[in-house]
Amino acid sequence: MEKKINYYLESLKEIERIKDLGKKPRLLLHACCGPCSTFPLKFLTQYFDVTIFYNNSNIYPSDEYYRRKDELKKFLEYFYQDYGVKVEVLETKYDNETYNLDLEPYKDQSEGMTRCFICYEKRMDEAYRYANNHKFDYFTTVMTISRQKNSQVLNAIGKKISSKYDYTKYFYSDFKKNKGIDEAREMKLHYNLYQQLYCGCKYSYEKSLKKRQTFDKID
Repeated sequence: MEKKINYYLESLKEIERIKDLGKKPRLLLHACCGPCSTFPLKFLTQYFDVTIFYNNSNIYPSDEYYRRKDELKKFLEYFYQDYGVKVEVLETKYDNETYNLDLEPYKDQSEGMTRCFICYEKRMDEAYRYANNHKFDYFTTVMTISRQKNSQVLNAIGKKISSKYDYTKYFYSDFKKNKGIDEAREMKLHYNLYQQLYCGCKYSYEKSLKKRQTFDKID
């Protein structure tokens, strides 16, 4: 069995190296929603000049996509008021139909399998490419804050993608560790952020509807 890497410790080691630079490097942060951005942003802005990249064409339906985007922007306003850090959001064009072409063959899979891994990599690679083309020093994703997402898988994808790019360095993370997940939950409640009930894609949405219908029948 392959030994698990402690990516939380890896992030701390990188932070120590960054402190020696005497300035904040630029970091592009892939973010999927407001709640998942809470603690990661609080942690990262201590050491980086952070810009958020919102490229989430996986989210279905379109109303949900825009609701999550608006909630993220609402959180960033609160974050600026409370922490004095203004974070810019860059957004790509929403195109769920084209995005799903790569996911459709795996539509019947349970969450957390190949379909999800493809989804992670598509969004991370697009964001990483932007970071490299625009000379950001680092790139990472907020997704390691989620209990439902495997940080070993996400960081392995980050490592794989990083070999394609010559400028931007991947920042390894496991934001849920060391009570990061607890702080994220507290921030979500404090700011009264909308918490979605499914990961995002069309297939997880359809399964969540079926699950809710089952619960309604039981009630």
